[in-house]
Amino acid sequence: MEHRTTRRAARRERPVRQTSAANAFRFDETGAARVRFGFLDGGDLDILKARVVELLSDYGVVVLHPEARARLIKAGAREGTGADRLRLPRELIAEALAATPKAARLAGKKRGLDLVLPRPDGGFVMRTGTGAHGYVDPRDTKYRNMDLSAVSEIAAVANTLDEVGFIAHPFVHGVPEKTADIHSYGRLIARTDKHVWMQPYQWENVDYLMKIAAIAAGGEAELRANPITSVITCSFTPLEFKYMDTHVIIQAGKYGVPLHACSLPSSGGTAPLSTASMAVMAAAEIVGMTVMAHVLAPGTPVIATPLMFTLDMRTGSALQSCVESLQAANMSIQLMKQGFGMMAHTYGSGSDTPDVDHQSMAERALVTETVALAGADILGGVGQLECATVFSPVQAVLDNEVGAMMRRFLRKPSLDAESLNWEEMMRIRQGGHFLDSAHTIETCRDQLQPEVFLRQGRDDYEKSGRRTAFDAAREAALAAIAAAPEKGVLSEDQRKEIAALAAHADEHIVAAYAGAVEVI
Repeated sequence: MEHRTTRRAARRERPVRQTSAANAFRFDETGAARVRFGFLDGGDLDILKARVVELLSDYGVVVLHPEARARLIKAGAREGTGADRLRLPRELIAEALAATPKAARLAGKKRGLDLVLPRPDGGFVMRTGTGAHGYVDPRDTKYRNMDLSAVSEIAAVANTLDEVGFIAHPFVHGVPEKTADIHSYGRLIARTDKHVWMQPYQWENVDYLMKIAAIAAGGEAELRANPITSVITCSFTPLEFKYMDTHVIIQAGKYGVPLHACSLPSSGGTAPLSTASMAVMAAAEIVGMTVMAHVLAPGTPVIATPLMFTLDMRTGSALQSCVESLQAANMSIQLMKQGFGMMAHTYGSGSDTPDVDHQSMAERALVTETVALAGADILGGVGQLECATVFSPVQAVLDNEVGAMMRRFLRKPSLDAESLNWEEMMRIRQGGHFLDSAHTIETCRDQLQPEVFLRQGRDDYEKSGRRTAFDAAREAALAAIAAAPEKGVLSEDQRKEIAALAAHADEHIVAAYAGAVEVI
């Protein structure tokens, strides 16, 4: 009896393993492999890669930027059939893919908020949804047009979400339409220390946006050293590149900020009605932008960003979370990551429903799982509803929870004897248990603990007034908004300088388009 008591005491005295859960800013220290799933095998990837290269080299892309077109021709591009079309030689494609950086640092204003891609632990980072025109107020769940106060609230909530590595600015109302991106970006970058994703709306606005980023970083040299922003450049599917997006590539090289090369095919609309052809279209446009960046902004990191949509033939709506879009997203990430060796970014959350409801949670859980298993470096769409047109802070808090679960789910469990607790399993007594096992005591704190998801019994649930995860997420969002500093994170001088730039843009850009400043 004494021996058994001593043995149990020794087990309880064994030190408990102290580990910190991985998140957007903290790597997984276990060294565990990551589980992957994809629809494409090695032979499939070879077939689709060949189709992409054939499309670019034998048919080509349309480039509407005269300077860029001339520089591409000088680099070896050949004129194709039709006005402005350029065929990209196989040799130039291979050269661009080989020379383009395979890693990127998305810096925060504080070094502890820097993001390194790809992550050494094989995991991902998440980002908030972008482009939303609507906002669901967490106070009363009512819908309204997105405005600058909503941008401040998005920043306040996203600042508290550990799975969210960076924040995207939405479209805002209540300001001149032509400079809405400048106002939204200026508001967001002043209210977060996290990395910010820039999305220009007019070519004239790009310089203003870059100057705002430089002000927030502490100067152009500091922005190049620590790129606190990255910028999206988009194709105009199918296979065209507007003046603005080409200008974005040039300016990204000038200011030293990473590029998200984004393709947005819609099957049955701007791409053929099949998941495989969507993946080919997206990859062709992204590789085309990679070639352009190699020529126009050499050395600029390029993150492949296929955002896949399916056209609902009954309603004409674009869908991001239907099964066809899920398959296309998985395939496109495989093609860009495994096929072309690029960093990859796509929607890793989001729903086609307008509200934070049961459909939303089911769809976005499938999106997160499908894309994370494909190996995406960035999972976008946190908080977005109605196919990326609406943002909900409450949904963002719930998405953060799903992201934490998915990060742990990807970690392949160890099969070694220690992890199996094999020695104790082989001698467990009849009617025994493992509650006082040294293995249980050592590893019990490794279990992922939810922040807002519930794990309570019926009695406690009823006593709480049937408080749900939605209620907990809403409380977390409101607490984050209430705790946010009123004036943001920049100095008064920086805020004044950004405000002056926005006022200058309103005067000159709006006047150039309409002759007067009009508020939408």
